[in-house]
Amino acid sequence: MAKPPRIWVSNAKPARGEIVRVRAQIEHQMESGLRSDEAGRLRPRNIVKRFEARLGQNLLFTWEPGISIAQNPYIEFTFAARESGELVMVWTDEKDPPLEARKTITLS
Repeated sequence: MAKPPRIWVSNAKPARGEIVRVRAQIEHQMESGLRSDEAGRLRPRNIVKRFEARLGQNLLFTWEPGISIAQNPYIEFTFAARESGELVMVWTDEKDPPLEARKTITLS
């Protein structure tokens, strides 16, 4: 994972109880380990194996994709704004260190 993820939040300053929509996309090859290179050798498997989103200490969403997910996975989720805090999203693949994206959410 080389490039930072693209993040969009519908409202970073929601009212209490308002539904916030989050869209995130990471650039990742999502190599399944089932394809061959030009020499006929299998390419090493390296997929995003976990995505996690937290607001402060509260877990909002987790996703554990399989090998059938296309490269550059896009994810969308919603949550009810109940507190201010830092929205932290973490992508973990099978090879590289986890990659994080952060966005501050402040109740209005």
